[in-house]
Amino acid sequence: MSELKKRNFHEAQWDESIIYEQSVPGSRGVLVPDVSEEASKVTGDVSALMPASLKRKQKPDLPELAQPQVLRHFLRLSQETIGQDLNVDIGLGTCTMKYSPKINEQFVRSHKFTEMHPYQDDETSQGVLKLIYDFEQIMKEISGLDAVSFQPGGGGQGIYANAAVLKQYFRDRGEENQRTQIITTILSHPIDSAAPATKGFEVISLYPEANGYPSIEALKAAVSEKTAGIFITNPEDTGVFNPIIREFVDIVHEAGGLCVCDMADYNGLFGIVRAKELGADLCHFNLHKAFSSPHGCMGPGCAAQCVSAELEKYLPRPRVRFDGKKYYTDYGGEYSIGKVRQFHGSLAAVLRAYAWIMSLGKDGLKTVAETAILNNNYMMKRMLTEVKGVSMSWAEEAPNRLEQVRYSFEKLYKDTGVSAEDVNRHLLDFGFQRFFASHHPLIVPEPFTPEPTESYSKADIDEYVDALVQISNEAYTTPEVVLNAPYAGPISKLENDHIKDWRELCVTWRAYKKQNGLA
Repeated sequence: MSELKKRNFHEAQWDESIIYEQSVPGSRGVLVPDVSEEASKVTGDVSALMPASLKRKQKPDLPELAQPQVLRHFLRLSQETIGQDLNVDIGLGTCTMKYSPKINEQFVRSHKFTEMHPYQDDETSQGVLKLIYDFEQIMKEISGLDAVSFQPGGGGQGIYANAAVLKQYFRDRGEENQRTQIITTILSHPIDSAAPATKGFEVISLYPEANGYPSIEALKAAVSEKTAGIFITNPEDTGVFNPIIREFVDIVHEAGGLCVCDMADYNGLFGIVRAKELGADLCHFNLHKAFSSPHGCMGPGCAAQCVSAELEKYLPRPRVRFDGKKYYTDYGGEYSIGKVRQFHGSLAAVLRAYAWIMSLGKDGLKTVAETAILNNNYMMKRMLTEVKGVSMSWAEEAPNRLEQVRYSFEKLYKDTGVSAEDVNRHLLDFGFQRFFASHHPLIVPEPFTPEPTESYSKADIDEYVDALVQISNEAYTTPEVVLNAPYAGPISKLENDHIKDWRELCVTWRAYKKQNGLA
């Protein structure tokens, strides 16, 4: 074990009121000038052009603050957060948190990109349209499939769009009322169940056998003339890669169904496995994960939805086309599932991902996967040999993992009373943000799922594991130290980390005022 060099970390702590409580009537950040008399003669009364149904009956209830107050408020809040630029966030497995080169941020912040309008004429948008078109060709090569859309705004929407394509496909074949079932696995991402269910499919979830993935027999028992398709994540959230995935797909195909492959956790597969070779008819990748466009509060997510030639006509619109001379936006398509997001989707994510891939090249992408696997195996060896009370799911039957591992703190909890959540809180005292435990259902007890991508050095991994070694040792010697953590954060241990009573939850100022009799 390497000697732990604990950083003298302490998160900033501000007694910061919410912004509504700082409001001062009459304060303004920017005073918008009145429309000039000259302009008014041309435009007339602009408000008269707005339908009465869209006009507010009263002013919006917004905080009134001067610009410096707003700036200080949000800077203080930012100082109370931890992210990729401040710490090693290895713990956020299944999300593939990785470094996004800062030069790519310069690209997306260029006025040549930010000041474009999605409705401007194609003649003045050739650069961006070419970017979309060229990146589609790259993603076709990476997936092995025939057509791509970047319109879905994240993994969940990508899976939903694929479910919509399946629905439309079988409707056109006159089988909509027959093909009503989707098969998935319980350890696939929960959205692989939720999205098809949202489209009206009945979902059948297969459970893993002793080797960490479902059996052929279980799949055959689930497949019938009602099967529309299989939605499967591979590798699954546990890091286990299903080696017989092609047999799964062949069984579903023989029954007349299609295969939808969730490739969100693709970081360990670049240049090694393609969706086509897995037998997929549809798949999606998350550009804000493996493709190095950063995550960010539900905004900049983007899924690359990839489909076979037979299914191309169902993709969302608009699509970008090239006639040999110029690029143009194609809004047509009578078979299309329609829009799933505005315009072309999150183009900033597309630009970042395109720049990242172009900087690496074909060989560089494969090196990304190989490095991620190497990092994961190194971390796995240290975790299982040095962190007391930690075990790996399906360790004997499926000892190999790809780019992540689902560990368990079950033994630690039974021996010391220290849970995975207790460990999670104490990690903050070492300067690490909380780790990802598991998607539901919690098949693995007291779960912990780190993912040391290619972005992290051996020193980064060692620092993270060393912290877990110390926490584990504290749990066995002085468990109260772990149980009462954190000590270095802006808030102490919460009485209720997870809101269980919706009546206590206020996500808006309006709800808060109503709940507290202030409305």
